[in-house]
Amino acid sequence: MSTVVLSLYNGANFPGGGGRFWVYMQFAQGLRRLGCQVYWLEQLRPSSDSAEEAQLCATVRERMQRFGLDGTTLLYAADPRSVDGVRFVGCTESRARAVLRGADLLLNFHYAIDRRLLGWARRTALVDLDPGLLQQWMATGQLAVPRHDRYFTTGETVGTPEARFPSCGLSWKHIRPPVCLDLWPVAYTPDAESFTTLSRWSTASWLKVRENGYTTLLDNTKRAAFLEYVDLPRQVARPLELALHLLDRDPAGQARRKRAEQDAADRAHLERHGWRVRDSREVAGCPDSLRSYVQTSRGEFSCAKPSSVEFRNAWVSARSVWYLASGKPIVVQDTGPSNYLPDSEGIFRFSSVPQAAAAFDAIESDYQRQCDAARALAEKYFDAERVIEGALNAALGRAAVSMATA
Repeated sequence: MSTVVLSLYNGANFPGGGGRFWVYMQFAQGLRRLGCQVYWLEQLRPSSDSAEEAQLCATVRERMQRFGLDGTTLLYAADPRSVDGVRFVGCTESRARAVLRGADLLLNFHYAIDRRLLGWARRTALVDLDPGLLQQWMATGQLAVPRHDRYFTTGETVGTPEARFPSCGLSWKHIRPPVCLDLWPVAYTPDAESFTTLSRWSTASWLKVRENGYTTLLDNTKRAAFLEYVDLPRQVARPLELALHLLDRDPAGQARRKRAEQDAADRAHLERHGWRVRDSREVAGCPDSLRSYVQTSRGEFSCAKPSSVEFRNAWVSARSVWYLASGKPIVVQDTGPSNYLPDSEGIFRFSSVPQAAAAFDAIESDYQRQCDAARALAEKYFDAERVIEGALNAALGRAAVSMATA
């Protein structure tokens, strides 16, 4: 039995966002289904409030317990007063060292992990969830990623001649977003009205794009992406709903008055154009509510970050895979042709408002068939056990073993 430590980023620090937790939990549960012992390593944000830190830890441990991972958390915070620069919370440093040194693999999602922690592990593999962006950050020196033994990416074009961004001289192995099919069962809801999605909205993000000898800044937010399609609800029969993290109705957001005012204006603008806008903290503030939100939707409509469109990284989000597994057809922005996913069968890609509107018409013409096709895609391409077994074998440098005889 292999022991794998998952090094995660910003799951515990954002307990009101169930999405990031579910991304990591697919890997954790997929590894467990393969017979692995799994540990959950994560850095807490700096805080002078001990009560806040204790609450974050309690939330993480409660969620771990519910998913059969009780006693596996290795939580730490940066602490310059410590010899190794970190302070472990709820466990001793000696235990964390022993786990990391004894593990077969550290599977790392935290690009800027402390090099000293990384050095405790015998074998390491980085998982890239931001294809194109991560390589751009590395190439331009915006992010110093420590050396790993293996590199995985969720973008099909990373490290290929089709990529519009550098490979950084690394050998990237492709991995699909995994989903544990039993945790995301089919939920056929023919009476559901809305196509939905969950998204961050307007966190500052700018991308340098060089074209025709000139460098320009690209607004790389979901806000910029969705506003290009603001007129779409008027052209489709079904309601379109966005579950967003906005500050305009958050009392704490008044400390960021300018952002709160912009969010209020954006909400009004979206609603005037026919969008339904929900608070993501209300509908997806914990893992169970997020899953319920996805599974009571008619399907997904989502735009991609402008960087994914610009880079043509042929990426599909983990969130979209949860919709597919639930038997929900998805309409998603085109980020480049896929080598394995079809179009117009469970998944529809668009690059314009007319294309998106036509996709909804096609789904409604035979909704049951499109729901069946969505689930079939999840089963064929994203089953966590198959996806993660291949990645684990590659990371550990061992030959693939048949699922039937493992």
